[in-house]
Amino acid sequence: MILPEPHDPGRIRVYTRPGCHLCELLIDDLLPLIRGRLDLELLNIDTRPEWAVKYGVRIPVVEYAGQTVCQYHLDAAAIRTILNDLPGSRGIMR
Repeated sequence: MILPEPHDPGRIRVYTRPGCHLCELLIDDLLPLIRGRLDLELLNIDTRPEWAVKYGVRIPVVEYAGQTVCQYHLDAAAIRTILNDLPGSRGIMR
């Protein structure tokens, strides 16, 4: 039985693999949005067989609170919604 990964409300995850160009682009776009607000955890899907099976070539995948936020390309609006819902948020980020 595979247990779900614990959720850290201060962390956003990106499932990736080395050499993935789409992953690099997504991370480059994500970092400025979350800097100082959320920690970024990069997870190489090749380090766990269950991740390799689950994600295969369907990367990058951004996950927050155990839910997929976006895959392949960054959904900046979805990230802003997450940031706006964080404790201490001061309203809508643009």
